[in-house]
Amino acid sequence: MKTFDFPSLFFLPQIFNPFSFCSPKSMASFKPSIPPTSDSSTSGEVHVIMGPMFAGKTTALLRRIKSEGNSGRNVAMIKSSKDTRYAIDSVVTHDGVKFPCWALPNLSSFRQNFGGDAYDKLDVIGIDEAQFFEDLYDFCCTAADHDGKTVIVAGLDGDYLRRSFGSVLDIIPLADSVTKLTARCEMCGKRAFFTLRKTEETRTELIGGADVYMPVCRQHYVNGQLLIKTARSVVESHKFKCVI
Repeated sequence: MKTFDFPSLFFLPQIFNPFSFCSPKSMASFKPSIPPTSDSSTSGEVHVIMGPMFAGKTTALLRRIKSEGNSGRNVAMIKSSKDTRYAIDSVVTHDGVKFPCWALPNLSSFRQNFGGDAYDKLDVIGIDEAQFFEDLYDFCCTAADHDGKTVIVAGLDGDYLRRSFGSVLDIIPLADSVTKLTARCEMCGKRAFFTLRKTEETRTELIGGADVYMPVCRQHYVNGQLLIKTARSVVESHKFKCVI
């Protein structure tokens, strides 16, 4: 068996120590460039529940809030003061389940209305119909990142034109979890991802229930939009003939 003598240019790798070139004096004044992280016990969370109308978003939100409350955590619920369909001071599901809430025009006023001391003791904040709050992003940042609150948000991800609705999609990068719920298409019974508006009203914010909206699958959304456009054209044509 032959043995080989390696030339001197081959050597075992050495572990590089960046501090080996520093004097003891300079080492004493060395400070890490990465700031220490805060206590993990004070960090909050953001959870998003989204989907079309009649997908059970409010039901899922209430289920989570009640579970947190039953676990001994202090909870509070907020909804937009624009939504007065079922009750003014309660979050109400389409099935009639109620939960008391703060109805506010914006989220930035919640702490003042709720009270500073009471807010500090809060653990969980639920937000229903979140698409109506323009300051949703800033509130979630402050509540979760700085105040250590768990924020559970429920709202529409898109409007009747399947475009982003409010700031719900803006908080996705902040979220610890995102749940996309689906309803059941009223036309065929398949999974419904979209909300079809049954009226000719074109403004984005039009609060209503089953009298105005219906959950539909992709096929029936497209067919429904075509049907609505055709009906609108017929109505406009009829109006024009009447004027003449």
